Amino acid sequence: MKKILLILAALSLTAMAKFTTIDNDMLLKMQAQGIPVIDIRTPEEWKTTGIIKGAHKVMFFDEKGQPDMGNWFFELGHLVKDKKQPFIIYCAHANRSKALGNFLDKQLHFENVFELKGGIEHGWIRDGKKPTVK
Repeated sequence: MKKILLILAALSLTAMAKFTTIDNDMLLKMQAQGIPVIDIRTPEEWKTTGIIKGAHKVMFFDEKGQPDMGNWFFELGHLVKDKKQPFIIYCAHANRSKALGNFLDKQLHFENVFELKGGIEHGWIRDGKKPTVK
């Protein structure tokens, strides 16, 4: 019964979502349902802290903080087939993912963009219960 309630909660989140912040546990539940998780940080950051297991490394901002739109949308197109499909993004502290998520929602009208609360450092790693992989 508890599992059914969790699935219904995740589905209802997806049904009414635009750009939504989620916690670590919800990320894991959604990832288990096949929803892509995308790490938008730089290669140096990936090396330093690792990534969430199963996440896709698709850098959005380059090392100078400039958007790499061409590569981002090319790679995103392999993971997300249309603007209604849910996906999760995260960065180091949720600043870049918040900016990107708002852009995808408000400017490009993606309907189900989620971000990890606090990013990988202030959310995932600080939680202490979830490992990263390198």
